[in-house]
Amino acid sequence: MEARLLPMGASALLVEVADTDAALTLRARLAPLVDELVEHLVVGARTVLVVLGDAGRRDEVGRACLELAADVDAVAKPDETEPVEIAVRYDGADLDEVSRLTGLSRAEVVEAHTGTPWRVGFGGFAPGFAYLVGGDPRLRVPRRADPRTRVPAGSVALAGEFSGIYPQDSPGGWQLLGTTDAVLWDAEREPPALLAPGMAVRFVDVDPAGAAREEMSPAPGHRGPAAATTVTARSRRGTDTQRGLEVLATGPLTLVEDLGRPGLADVGVGRSGAADPAAYLLGLRLVGHLLDRDDERWPAPASLEVTLGGLAVRAHGDLVVALTGAPCPADVDGRPVAHASPVALADGQALTLGTPSAGLRTWLAVRGGIAVPPVLGSRSSDTLSGLGPAAPAVGDVLRVGAAPRTFPVVDVAPHEPPSDGLVVLEIDPGPRADWCDLADLEAEVRTVSARSNRVGIRLEGTGIRRHAAYADSELPSEGLVVGAVQVPAGGEPVVFLADHPVTGGYPVVAVLTPQAVARAAQLRPGQPVLLRLRRPSR
Repeated sequence: MEARLLPMGASALLVEVADTDAALTLRARLAPLVDELVEHLVVGARTVLVVLGDAGRRDEVGRACLELAADVDAVAKPDETEPVEIAVRYDGADLDEVSRLTGLSRAEVVEAHTGTPWRVGFGGFAPGFAYLVGGDPRLRVPRRADPRTRVPAGSVALAGEFSGIYPQDSPGGWQLLGTTDAVLWDAEREPPALLAPGMAVRFVDVDPAGAAREEMSPAPGHRGPAAATTVTARSRRGTDTQRGLEVLATGPLTLVEDLGRPGLADVGVGRSGAADPAAYLLGLRLVGHLLDRDDERWPAPASLEVTLGGLAVRAHGDLVVALTGAPCPADVDGRPVAHASPVALADGQALTLGTPSAGLRTWLAVRGGIAVPPVLGSRSSDTLSGLGPAAPAVGDVLRVGAAPRTFPVVDVAPHEPPSDGLVVLEIDPGPRADWCDLADLEAEVRTVSARSNRVGIRLEGTGIRRHAAYADSELPSEGLVVGAVQVPAGGEPVVFLADHPVTGGYPVVAVLTPQAVARAAQLRPGQPVLLRLRRPSR
């Protein structure tokens, strides 16, 4: 097929090709553009998501994508790498069901799974999860009608044309064939993911005692039956003689966030980072941080993201802080302090945040940044993957880093506070806008569901109807971006935020503008929302 270039918001493009082989080939061809023109690439079942480093060069990157994709489906793709071998105990709860669905005996199912080489197509919903393609076509079975609320880590499973291994305990609807002790993800390993796009994979049957039924060779990077490395870094507890913030109260949820960890989506790790980057960056500027990617202290200084107020901290040493985002009543030892303004916090003084009257998230920036240990180059807490520092707890002392060479230059910054009423979110058409009538998105004021979080916002109201041609269609998984508006089969739109999954299988019919992403991060459950297509300025 001829490659198609599809829109994916202001800062990304989706290139659609014939199949996974073509997508992997295109990814390899686009790799030299990463860093110069492209921030990162995400392979899907039949697509490559191209996230731009500079949105102003969108047309240039689009032309390059189409040129490089011109003949990818006609290129031979030999795989000369040694396969990664995964030892499996075929004792899965759904082995009999797979046998029934395929018409194969249990032994034949195992033989089919081990007898055909697999290949990593693309990453999935969790760090280390890989969609494996190219197996025996007889093993194509549907997902379970009733997904499990918990699938144990190490479960080897089938769904549709794919096989996969759950790297951590998580919900799931795949058919379970067996279990493995292979460590799919270890944040302290280099590289952290055992499986990456393009790798060959071979499953090996072992008996319950762990003895291989055929000779095995060590898999590259395979560590055997070791416990997975913990991927969270706890804040320091107790007394700390260095400068820091002692946590006295956390409120409903306080997290450490910076600008996130781009470039790892291929192995199931999203960018994460501050839900409202504009508010986060304003806070850093107010305390004297002028970010420069060439600075040797990059990643960016981390701040505290406070949901619905309630945070209280005591200064260890003299500090300069600032509050941005949702304005909330705040005081230092009972003395009210201003919002969006540098605040001096002397050694021993306590800063207390009340509940914002409008908006959801407030950022506490501190000169020097919150210096918890970075994980994969970022200090951001990713609530979907579990990567990054754990949520601060009462009694933690969060160390503050060295102050920058630059200094605060303003006393207060003008800002537009979040609304507590109807919020209009501007959208652009998404890659699958043709699956429905976008007028249906604009036709109704919807309500933010209580089931919303940093992963995404569910909008309750009349379901969006698909066009008849797509009524019963399933979309192969493809890359996602922050602000993507996905419409599941039930029709209730989901707007993805900072901790969104890296790929998804429902159509993205629209994408929020960057300004709308910041507004969406401040929406509270029950608040009315109207999605509106952005019109060209006159």
